[in-house]
Formats: sequence, C-alpha cells, structure tokens
Amino acid sequence: MTIQWFPGHMAKAKREVEENLKLVDFVVELVDARAPLSSQNPMLQNVLQQKPKMIVMMKKDLADDKISAEWLSYFHDQGMEAVAINVNDKADIKRVIQTANKMGKEKMDKLKQKGINPRPARAMILGIPNVGKSTLINRLANKKIAQIGDKPGVTKKQQWIKVKGDFELLDTPGILWPKFEDEMVGYRLAAIGTIKDQLLPLDDVVAFVLQYMQTHYPDQLKERYGIDDDMDDMWEVFVSIGKKRGALESGGNVNFDKVAGLVLNDLRAGKLGTITLETPSDNT
Repeated sequence: MTIQWFPGHMAKAKREVEENLKLVDFVVELVDARAPLSSQNPMLQNVLQQKPKMIVMMKKDLADDKISAEWLSYFHDQGMEAVAINVNDKADIKRVIQTANKMGKEKMDKLKQKGINPRPARAMILGIPNVGKSTLINRLANKKIAQIGDKPGVTKKQQWIKVKGDFELLDTPGILWPKFEDEMVGYRLAAIGTIKDQLLPLDDVVAFVLQYMQTHYPDQLKERYGIDDDMDDMWEVFVSIGKKRGALESGGNVNFDKVAGLVLNDLRAGKLGTITLETPSDNT
C-alpha cells in the first residue's frame, strides 16, 4: 500500500525550509510522542543534518511514559537534545526554553570568540501537520501568535516569533512527505489524527490499533471494551464493541463505520489509557 498526499503548499514549504536553514542556529523538530519515529518527516532528515537539532515529543500525556523514556534515550543516543512535553504544563514549556537557550548559548559563545556581537539565538521549528506546533509556539511566546486548528495543515506560511526575549523561532507550515511506503507508518499517523481520515479506510486503521493493543495493552483494551487478547477475529471484535457501545444501525446490526469512529475518538482523547504505537526496538 502506498499513500500519496502532497499539496502544493507543502512542496513550496520544503523549498523554503531548505533555503532558510542558513538563517538559523538550530532546529526544533516536533514529533508525536505516541509515534515518535513515524511522525518524523524522512524527506527533511538529510537537509536537517546541517544543523544541531532538538526533538520535542508532543502530547506526552497521551503516550506511554515507559516507552517515552526509551524514545528520549534513543534520540539522545543519536546526538540530539530531546524532551517530552504536555503543552499545558508550564514546567514542560520551561524545559523547552531552557534546552533551546542552552543550544543557543553554544552558538553565541562561538560568535563572541570570533568578535561578533551576540544576538538572540535563532531556531527553526517544524513538524508534520496536527502535531501541536501552533499551540506550542503560543505557549513559548506567552501570547497568541500562531493560528490553531484541529485539522492538519492550518499554518500556511513562515513567520518569525520572539520567545520571551531569549531566542527567535522561525515558524514553518506542517510538511508531510509525498508518500508512505510503509503502511504501518500510515496506520500510526492516521490513528493519532496526523493525516486526514479520508486518506485511509478507517476500518483498517482501527483494526491495526486493536491488534496492537491486544499485543501491547491487553488490560486497557479489556477494561474499555471487554475484549480479550485471544479474540483474534477482527469481525468479532468490531461486532462485540459495536454491541457494547451501541454503534448500531436500523435493524440492530453493528455499524462498522461507527465502531471505527468510536475507537479512534477514544484513542485520540486518551480514553483507552496512555498508548504508544511504536518502540525504538521496532525500528532496529
């Protein structure tokens, strides 16, 4: 399966990222803590290697704490700064600023050694659509600057933002890559709401989520829906959930589309508990 989605403004944004990297001292890349590697844009990684990078794992409150710790170690081992945050936690926002200031100070110290007057450090902030970038920017700037929306692709242009006088951020639109060669990447991103629901059959996405939970989070699945980890027929699983949760159509038959929407809404709202859909060991 190959999923293709590459609006024109994203192609333009990629070119602008490449052109504007020379203006910044480091990069702040946002990923979703529930799928940290799948939510990295592989199309940009070679370009971004030119600069020091901080990974910000967003939505940590929805992710599995134990697996998030493994991902932080993974990124640190790759030579990157990395933090996991909840944008509504002031302490987490402070950690992002402190880490960015540390990265900026290294650059400013080098400029001083060359006899160049210090200036605010400059960073480019980027991430795939709907990862929470605009909300984080507003928290960092302590005022509403970036437009926020609950649909992918709200930010359409680049803008400079001052963060409490400590450093400056160059905002960029969320950028997806032209196609997903690995269907598991597509399923993970669809499950967490990063790509539009219309791009993939939601029954398939939900089947992936339920099978993953049967293996990795069986207790949470049983608590929410009464599904045992040994129920391996997905048709039976959908029917069982539909009957328990009233996802029915006229005649009393289970409506599979309603079941899919119900499960996805539960996952995205954290009603299934804290879940991470991939681990570093999955990618070794």
